[in-house]
Formats: sequence, C-alpha cells, structure tokens
Amino acid sequence: MPTVTASSVVEDAVRRRRGDLVELSHAIHAEPELAFAEHRSCAKTQALVAERGFDITARAGGLDTAFRADYGSGDLVVGICAEYDALPGIGHACGHNIIAASAVGAALALAEVAEGLGLTVALIGTPAEEVGGGKALLLRAGVFDDVAAAVMLHPGPVDIAAARSLALSEVAVSYTGREAHAAVAPHMGVNAADAVTVAQVAIGLLRQHLEPGQQVHGIVTDGGQATNVIPAHAGMTYTMRAPHAAALRALERRMADCFAAGALATGCSHTVTETSPPYDELAPDPWLAEVFRTEMVRMGRAPVPAEVEATIPLGSTDMGNVTQVMPGIHPVVGIDSGGAAIHQPEFAAAAVSPSADRAVVEGAVMLARTVVRLAETPAERDRVLQRREARRTS
Repeated sequence: MPTVTASSVVEDAVRRRRGDLVELSHAIHAEPELAFAEHRSCAKTQALVAERGFDITARAGGLDTAFRADYGSGDLVVGICAEYDALPGIGHACGHNIIAASAVGAALALAEVAEGLGLTVALIGTPAEEVGGGKALLLRAGVFDDVAAAVMLHPGPVDIAAARSLALSEVAVSYTGREAHAAVAPHMGVNAADAVTVAQVAIGLLRQHLEPGQQVHGIVTDGGQATNVIPAHAGMTYTMRAPHAAALRALERRMADCFAAGALATGCSHTVTETSPPYDELAPDPWLAEVFRTEMVRMGRAPVPAEVEATIPLGSTDMGNVTQVMPGIHPVVGIDSGGAAIHQPEFAAAAVSPSADRAVVEGAVMLARTVVRLAETPAERDRVLQRREARRTS
C-alpha cells in the first residue's frame, strides 16, 4: 500500500478541487478589474477558502480590495500571495486570474496538513500589482509581519524556477505655463506642451548613455485641449527600471534632470510626483527556488537552466519588495501562448486555454508541495523562522 505523505495529500487535495479552481480562474478572467477596484475578483478569490473555514480579514492593511485568510495555528506562517488586478484595455494579459486560482488551490491543499506540520497558511489577496504597489503597501501596513516565507507564481511563455525582475519606479510629471491665443498672441503664452517635447527629446538622447539593464518608457497624459490655445498645462507619466535599487536611484536622478530641462527651456514650472511605491527587484530564495525547480521537473516541465534565468526579461513586480524582506519565490509557470508575451492581447486569450488551466492545477500542486518541504525540513524551517525573528527585533 502506498505511503501517505503530506506531499501526496496536498497534491490529491488540489486535483480534487480542479473544477473549482479552473472555474475561479475563468470567472476572474471574465470580469477584469483595474488596480484598487478589484471588488468582484477579491470576493471571488476569498469564496472557496471562506467555505473551508479560513479566518478572513477583509480590507487587510486598510486597502479595500486586499484580504488575508488564515488557517491553522502553527509557528511557521507561510504567505501565499494572490493577485487579481487586470490591465486597461487588454484585461488579464498578465494572467493574474491564474495567479489567484493557483494560490487558492495551494492554500486549500495546505489546510489539509496544516495541523500536522505546525503550519499557519496565510492566503493574502494583494491588489494593484500592475500599478500601485499593493504588496509594498501591505508590507508597510504590517500584513506580512508574522510571515516567515512567502510564495506565489506567475504565468509566462516558459517555465522559470528562480525568476528575476527589475527594480521599478513611476512618476507623473506636470508642467504649468500660461494660455494665449495661438495665432493672435502666441508670444504671450508659455507652452507646457513644448516642455513635454523638450523633456522627451532629452530622454531620447539619454537612452544612448543608460547603463546596461536600465530602461525608461512613458506616455503623454495631457498635451493640451485645443490647437488654437497655447496649452498652459501638460503632463506625462514615466516608468524607470534597473537591475537593482542602486542603479534605479542613479537613473531617477538623470531622468529628473531631463524633466527639469523641459521646464527650464520653456519657462514653465513643473512637479514630479511618485505614483506608487517603488518596486524592488526579486531576490528568490535559493533553497525554495530549487525545491520548486524539482517540482517542475517532476511534473514533466522543462524549466530554463539556472545559469540563464537572470538573462530572461520579466519586467517588474511588487513581489520583489516581499522577497527583499523575507525568503520567497515568484516562479514563472509556462502556458502555451502561441508566441505571445505577457501584456499582449493574445496572452490574455491564452490565460483561459487548456494549458492555462493546467498551470492553475499544477502550479497549486507545486506551490503546496514546496511549502510542505519547507515545513518538513528542520534546518530550513529554523532558518526562515530565525530570519523572521531577526526582522521583528531589528
């Protein structure tokens, strides 16, 4: 008779709930909601764990569309992060429906073994990953204070066990000039739209001199209202990325000079406002990532080799902020996207394909089995608990 292990229990638990998890993934995908407005998606993500008896804390950290659902009373508290926000115009082109459903599946499975493993399962609903930094805000609010390790996954075109990301910051730049009739008295105006143009030219010239891995991209959010009026107000939003926080700070300083150049050249005044907390780069825990890699291989997946993981662009995520504070992982689980990358409409369509449904189920299994390994490995369990205590006393 086969030996019943905690790992086999959690895998069986996920597979029994396959229908519920796939239904959840599709339901979130069908009603995409933007950052901090994910009310239906937040409620959907809580429903199955509430039925299972998880203790639900609504509005976690003071955020309307965040929650925390706890099960168990063990000293090892593991956070499982669920994302469910979508993108403007292209819905779940980042596959956050898969993230939420796999997180719920892992949490439900771990509830079956929590008592025996001395585990507390904390499913944390984290809004506004695409913009707004929900996890950074929840960290500041203390929602992760008792969490010893945090896990989640993200869909993508390939399997990556120890995924990396770029540090990120985003700012809104506003220019203020003076209106005037564009034909009768243009000399009496101060053109805020010209300030945007000058700043963008400066940024374009700066690109040649960016350090490896630094990136900038932006949009014009206000360029005036009428062609016959010199615009007194104009604005743009820019995102800056770099391999790590120090390189990001250096890039921010150079970009600030470009923004100021637009104001100086045109005589406008300007303001630069941070639109969300900065995103730190991912720092995947090596032990947890290696366990997850083993689970990928066991599932018949082919994760990219460890030596090339850092070379694969992943964008940015506020899960980086979490992994800078505690052991954590953010692996990528591959789906068949037909060559599409995340943030493309074709990827949104693929996020409810059969391969996406497989990612929900297998992802939940892999996350749950990774947490079981952590709970059953004394040295690693002690390591993450000691790191939590050091955090609390620092």
